Amino acid sequence: MVEFEHITVLLHEAIALLDIKPNGIYVDATLGGGGHTGLILSHLTTGTLYSFDQDDIAIQYNQEQYADEIAQGKLVLIHQNFRTLTSALAEFDVSAVDGIVYDLGVSSVQFDDGQRGFSYNYDAELDMRMDQRQSLTAKTIVNDWSFHELMRVLSRYGEDRFPKQIARKIEQHREKGPIDTTFELVDIIKEAIPAPARRKGGHPAKRTFQALRVAVNDELGALEDSLTQAIDLLAQHGRISVITFQSLEDRLVKQMFREKASAPDLPPGLPVLPGQFEPDYTLLTRKPIVPSDKEMSLNRRSESAKLRGIERK
Repeated sequence: MVEFEHITVLLHEAIALLDIKPNGIYVDATLGGGGHTGLILSHLTTGTLYSFDQDDIAIQYNQEQYADEIAQGKLVLIHQNFRTLTSALAEFDVSAVDGIVYDLGVSSVQFDDGQRGFSYNYDAELDMRMDQRQSLTAKTIVNDWSFHELMRVLSRYGEDRFPKQIARKIEQHREKGPIDTTFELVDIIKEAIPAPARRKGGHPAKRTFQALRVAVNDELGALEDSLTQAIDLLAQHGRISVITFQSLEDRLVKQMFREKASAPDLPPGLPVLPGQFEPDYTLLTRKPIVPSDKEMSLNRRSESAKLRGIERK
């Protein structure tokens, strides 16, 4: 059996936010180790769950784990990026859903598989692809993208304090030969960052590795595409719950949800009938739900998690 150990963060909170109907149609946009999928399935009787993942290992693992539910037609696994939400569901004649859950970021399995190149703690090829069918890798970005493109990626997606210095140091090293591995890149980053900054704020390569991963997988673009579709796909009283793990994702989700749940700006003095310009959506979380102290103590990777939700009226 394919190995896939992953501790699902905010599991019960995210599914409780969906208010599952036993006969409803639901989507797990980020299947991963199947934690959210399993809990949704436990609430369904005649309903159907469609679970997406672009990672072949996640699909293989859950095909084995949920073989019975798949055979019954209760669960459908879709080996695609969640940005194909509308078109992929249309292939199953689904045009409206009762709930969608997103658990963003990288799974523990992807981080802990030293050969995937996601982690600065393992020496491996600079890969970082969530979908191993795609051609773009972190190695391509590090070796082929221009200094200005590198600096933009590090600044925008890693919110790095030293994007110029790191990009310049990468440029200098690749002139001598290709940068192939994670540890080579870690050494270059350490060389670029001032010594006092290296001694505080966690691992010095953390933000650079995040930036490269986001760029390789177009994570923010995919999230915006998918959430736009998800909001439109909701049936009446349908809900979305989203778990984020970094500020760029959370900011995007918060802004998109607030825009949908806000009444439009109208010219002063315009006559308006009661309820005429009421938004079609309502926020389920004015402030994000965060893990309990107990969960954070048991799972260090849950510390940055935030859960937000929205409902179609």
